[in-house]
Amino acid sequence: MRYFPAFLDLDGAVVLVVGGGEAAAQKLRLLVRTPATIRVVAEKVCAEVAELARRGRVELARRPFRPRDLDGARLAIAAGLADPELATLVTAARGLNVPLNVVDRPDLSSFIVPSIVDRDPVVVAIGTEGTAPVLARNIKALLEPLLPAGLGRLARFAGGWRAAVARRLPDGRARRAFWERLLAGPIAEQVLTGDLGAAQDAAEQALQGAPALPTGHVALVGAGPGDPDLLTFKALRRLQEADVIVVDRLVPKAILDRARRDARRIEVGKAPGGRSTPQAEIDALLVREALAGNRVVRLKGGDPLVFGRVAEEIAALSAAGIAWEIVPGITAALGCAAAVGLPLTERGMRRGLTLLTGHTRDGPAEHDWAALARPGQTLAVYMAVGKAAHLQERLLGAGIDRLTPVTVVENGSLPEQRLATGAVGNLVETLIDGGIKGPAIIFIGAHPLRRPVALPGAAPRPAAAQPEFAEAA
Repeated sequence: MRYFPAFLDLDGAVVLVVGGGEAAAQKLRLLVRTPATIRVVAEKVCAEVAELARRGRVELARRPFRPRDLDGARLAIAAGLADPELATLVTAARGLNVPLNVVDRPDLSSFIVPSIVDRDPVVVAIGTEGTAPVLARNIKALLEPLLPAGLGRLARFAGGWRAAVARRLPDGRARRAFWERLLAGPIAEQVLTGDLGAAQDAAEQALQGAPALPTGHVALVGAGPGDPDLLTFKALRRLQEADVIVVDRLVPKAILDRARRDARRIEVGKAPGGRSTPQAEIDALLVREALAGNRVVRLKGGDPLVFGRVAEEIAALSAAGIAWEIVPGITAALGCAAAVGLPLTERGMRRGLTLLTGHTRDGPAEHDWAALARPGQTLAVYMAVGKAAHLQERLLGAGIDRLTPVTVVENGSLPEQRLATGAVGNLVETLIDGGIKGPAIIFIGAHPLRRPVALPGAAPRPAAAQPEFAEAA
């Protein structure tokens, strides 16, 4: 380890930045979060640096660097300097023992600036000793979703209890048990969600030695259209925290691979025309697992609020007095449209978007077909591959133009994604010619603006029939 990691106290310190271009601005975005006095020396500055100076966030001197600029500086940063000016700065910094970082020049630097995940006062620094800055940024991207935005609030909350804990719990084991209880579980969750009053009361009870009752919780989480990179940060955190994951049939293995490894997984598949888990059984399962004190994730394809039967599950949880939350996901219509470059609305052409289902428990869905047939809108039809003839007949009967464009996206966002285009007048033929089996979304009223680039690893679909799409039907 050539570089020793350390955190430098900049309270009351002076930091010198020499250079005023974009590279300097990038460093200043981080420095202005500290309490340091920041001085910038540069003949020319970009708009961002000029704005920071105008707002009084930095002291700006528009001139070349002079060695006396280092007087009183705790550290210095150089960005975008010509060789003569840079050489003067490096020599002066070394002579005065002022730590210096030269952007993209580790050979001239006495310290390096790591990639940082900032959850003040929690700060995670990632460094590669200057060998691979892009790798450090990639590691940062992996860590970001795992650290809640409110993590700093939790650290400050814990800090507020340190004196009381030290005074009232002299035994080291008792202190450790208290901190484990405070920093993981219901108290931490209350702090992260901003319910500080309840967290204060629970922490006081824990400090008095009140026994911790198992408190179950259910997160109704949207898994998105299938690509694990489209999961939200909160969805990833809930998957990492879960004791039990109750998962739909359409959630790919790649998403479950992001979950906590030792979480118990219970499949509750719903296949049209095949084996299905009754909704009442799913509701009872969620209640039972939460009452046992488990953190439960109900993982649904797409978004829980779109054809996800979330109302029935919430009703069952609420009746049992179980805390629940909804973690939204990218619904299939949005994910599929993005995957093929299809604008769902467009100024002057399509002024509305309607999400509808083509299938119900009792058969083909019926709608206000006259309203749906009006021009100037986009329809995104879920669970309609097997009911395409009904959909086509009803729309044509309501007077829709036969040439209204149709776009069908199968397995949107996944490597096996498939696209078919046509018109309402030949909707059924479009599905047959395109080999569309499902799961798929049928878009009526728009075509993609461009032919999408094939996803890496994309391969022709097998000929075997696939069940039609249902986010959680």
